[in-house]
Amino acid sequence: MVKVRYTWSAGASLGDHSRRKHKILREYLRAYLRVRCSLPRERFRIAIVDGFAGGGQYDDGAVGSPLIIIEELLLASQALNAERADQGARALEIECLLILNEADPDALQLLRELCEPRLAAIKEGTPRLHISPHYLNAEFEVAYPKIKDLIAAGRYRNAIFNLDQYGYAQVARATMQDIMSSTQSSEIIYTFAIQSLLTFLSKTDPAILQQQLSPFGLGENVPADLDGLVSKRDWLGAAERLVFSTFRNIAAFSSPFSINNPDGWRYWLVHFANNFRARQVYNNVLHQNASYQAHFGRSGLNMLAYDPGQDGGLLYLFEQQDRAAAHEQLLTDIPRFVTDFGDMMSVGEFYEAVYNATAAHSDDIHEAMIGSGELHVMTADGGERRRANTISITDTLKLRHQRSLFPMFFSGSRTLPRE
Repeated sequence: MVKVRYTWSAGASLGDHSRRKHKILREYLRAYLRVRCSLPRERFRIAIVDGFAGGGQYDDGAVGSPLIIIEELLLASQALNAERADQGARALEIECLLILNEADPDALQLLRELCEPRLAAIKEGTPRLHISPHYLNAEFEVAYPKIKDLIAAGRYRNAIFNLDQYGYAQVARATMQDIMSSTQSSEIIYTFAIQSLLTFLSKTDPAILQQQLSPFGLGENVPADLDGLVSKRDWLGAAERLVFSTFRNIAAFSSPFSINNPDGWRYWLVHFANNFRARQVYNNVLHQNASYQAHFGRSGLNMLAYDPGQDGGLLYLFEQQDRAAAHEQLLTDIPRFVTDFGDMMSVGEFYEAVYNATAAHSDDIHEAMIGSGELHVMTADGGERRRANTISITDTLKLRHQRSLFPMFFSGSRTLPRE
């Protein structure tokens, strides 16, 4: 794939796939900040890195990711402190190290001109929000050691990297692994074009590419023949499995979902996290953006466990009908999964085990826990939960004594892969 960069000084056009990923980025940041700042803390510190920041604004007036980040930090500070004031609680201080890297010096200058007035207004009018900006002008791999030093020097334990690259090969796999190993609270929102990944794999590891794609009737000429494949459901399934296998060891939790683009599944927006709660929040955001991302496979706990020859292409678009199908599947999957562990497991253990292999909304998982005739959801003091929205990670999932579906030594039980 030819690498086509935006010409920010001439007015960059915002593509449909970029508009979709910007909406997901905005809503994930909003949900992330609300969840992380929900504790009765008085200060929250985070480093946010935009590795391919761009010029900040498109020719139609839509803002780019750096301004989305600034806007969401401002909205979160205002909303959370308004709620705290109503409750008579202490105000929340949010400290953000904002690192904006852009290789194009002209684009970086445009970005700085857009950011500085906004940051000055925040400093003047929102005293509980402290944003420390750093502008870097380099290719991301060149800039990364400096980025890492800035985060370490500020002792930031929470970090989000937005890596919206051109093509595929601008962020090394080793760099992503280093980001995720730097702290347990690191996350990456990672964008790439599938054709660039396939071209890279066809040159560096053609055997793996052939092995992954051959069961779907796709072979060694996939990069060249992509235009005829991207709109096919079988192609989405093959690509999703390949994406998952390529990136699964970068973090404990990764989402192998494609941006659902009108001209086919060409772009992937993958979220990496070390904590199941982050993946849980990301899944929920995808359901709030129905049809913005696509998944080809099962709707229950083990999303990649399907046979395209038998299951006939299960396309999951995170819409209401998909959630209804997921709920029915979860009623079976969850008690079966608990059976594989024995007769009980904590909700926290369950989350840790399943969230790398499910696209389900957390509400649907909780409803299935309560709605299953095979399970009790027990509280820490021995009581039983009756409402799905009260389930806690300290609760216990316990099989009922009369188990109609899963007798001991159930021959067909399967466990999810532990990543």
